[in-house]
Amino acid sequence: MKQIVLGTAGHIDHGKTSLIKAVSGTDTDRLKDEKRRGITIELGFASLDLPSGLHIGVVDVPGHERFVKNMVAGATGIDVVVVVIAADEGVMPQTREHMEICSLLGIRYGFVVLTKIDMVDEEWLELVTEDVHDFMQGTFLEESPVIPVSSATGDGLSEFLDTLDRYCMALPERPPSGIFRLPVDRVFSMKGFGTVVTGTLVSGHVSLGEQVMIYPSGITTKVRGIQVHDQSLQTSEAGLRTAINFQGVDKYAVKRGDVLARPGTLISTYMIDVELQLLESNTRALKNRDRVRFHIGTSQVPCNIILLDREVLEPGETALVQARLERPLACVRDDRFVIRSYSPVRTLGGGRVLNPAPQKHKRFRRESIDRIEAIRQADPETLIAAHVAMAGYQERSFTELKVLTNLADKALEAALGKLLSNRTVIQTERNERRFVHYDTFEDFRTSVTDRLSAYHKANPLKGGMPKGELQSKLPDIRTARLFNQLLQMLIKNNEIVQTDDSIRLAGHQVTLQTDQTDLKEKILALYAENGLQPPYLKELQHMLKAEPAQVKNVLMHLVDEGRIVKVKEELFFHADAIADLKARLVDFLTKNQEITPGQFKEMTGASRKYTIPLFEYFDATNVTLRVGDVRKLRKKPGT
Repeated sequence: MKQIVLGTAGHIDHGKTSLIKAVSGTDTDRLKDEKRRGITIELGFASLDLPSGLHIGVVDVPGHERFVKNMVAGATGIDVVVVVIAADEGVMPQTREHMEICSLLGIRYGFVVLTKIDMVDEEWLELVTEDVHDFMQGTFLEESPVIPVSSATGDGLSEFLDTLDRYCMALPERPPSGIFRLPVDRVFSMKGFGTVVTGTLVSGHVSLGEQVMIYPSGITTKVRGIQVHDQSLQTSEAGLRTAINFQGVDKYAVKRGDVLARPGTLISTYMIDVELQLLESNTRALKNRDRVRFHIGTSQVPCNIILLDREVLEPGETALVQARLERPLACVRDDRFVIRSYSPVRTLGGGRVLNPAPQKHKRFRRESIDRIEAIRQADPETLIAAHVAMAGYQERSFTELKVLTNLADKALEAALGKLLSNRTVIQTERNERRFVHYDTFEDFRTSVTDRLSAYHKANPLKGGMPKGELQSKLPDIRTARLFNQLLQMLIKNNEIVQTDDSIRLAGHQVTLQTDQTDLKEKILALYAENGLQPPYLKELQHMLKAEPAQVKNVLMHLVDEGRIVKVKEELFFHADAIADLKARLVDFLTKNQEITPGQFKEMTGASRKYTIPLFEYFDATNVTLRVGDVRKLRKKPGT
């Protein structure tokens, strides 16, 4: 069955509350001050049975200009609006402002109810009706009927209900959305229940016992109870006026404007990219950095309007804008918003969210403006690709893309499938389903190959660049996971080769010059001849009477080949000498359990300047284990 919320709109004292009471039996004015003053101050709620059997929720909003902020909060989630105009007064200032707000919030279905007809004669009623039809020209109510009623006598109420029923039955189904969101419009505490919040569930569904998060505070709690139209339910879904009570959350931890959603499904932000339309009825332009009240969902947040491509936005114009908020909030793409001025307080304009979690933009930057334009009227595939491209090496997860695109899961899956098949985007992580754009991968490929080429040129005798050094040259890649995943893609493409912990271009080979080949043989001969008492590097360079850098490069080449072993900085041994010593050491420890420094010195026949580094080398390579002043054979895991 359809889930529909009816909202009222109109000037103060035009009979909105009386109309709802007459057809539903519920007085939505619940506060003492509302009873005393005879005006609606806060949002009121009721439910209504229509002739077809359809059960709908009702939100009654205040009409006084001082409480328009409450009216905007109540308009969130409304499917159909009834604009109430008193026959004895006609169209008034808040009638116009409420209509503008409804238009800015994207409400497209509704009609006008002309109340208090018992207070005017036929001639006056005819004149007011004509005036109302003129007022409706050019608005979303242009083709809608005007229903005359009297809540006092009951005249016209049946026609009102029949008209409302027809509208509700003809309403299109709400577009599917996988994100459960309930903007909070009321918070109170009830004995035996604890903290209770109410709101219109604008998308998704919620069930008893689920864990939910309060955005933007990040407080998590569990759903203890759900009520819809005073009935306890196991589940509530989009379009229902819903009351939820929490487990273990104080009522002061939640406030109007907060949003309930599942943990990790929304993004709290201080900036939003929007398409802003300034109302033609404004008497002055909007300037860059003007401070306004930003109304979205049920929240009102002070913000500065940053005009990205101009200095001034004139009445009637539309522009791409970044709203910079003084407090964080959570929204999704295509959410509607309204901005209102500070003094005098009036509605200035509104529009829709294009990017609910953008980067900070600099003004008059063509690149930034083009990026927002790219997602303004984009189809799902273009929209997804643009957001993944903008993220660069930060990647985009499936959950983030739901917020950024407001697509239902199936639609998002389908669009991503096409983008993956044509290699516009690449999946980089399976569990969280993270993605990068193919252009980002191409940037990675270019960066890696350029750096490896430069490294090979500077270090021709090295087999490859240390992996850690390569990663440090790419600071934009913030996680080792992503670096390794992109690296593996290049390895699978046979573009690079990884050996142990070094990376080289697939076509790179170490080729020694004639003089370097001679030097290599001399080095090997010297280390073989000196066994366990080889020269230190500086001594070697002096003995060979060769360029120090050349000697070190050839020596490190021999280390890469495994023919020379580096024991510590400046100290190297022939690989055969180390292998022979290791075999004798393991044999000794197998028979004797431990070895002292003196015994090891006797085994090597070398001085302390060699035995201590050799002891430390065998410790580091997990051959021996130091216990006090002796070494023991390190047992392999599982033995």
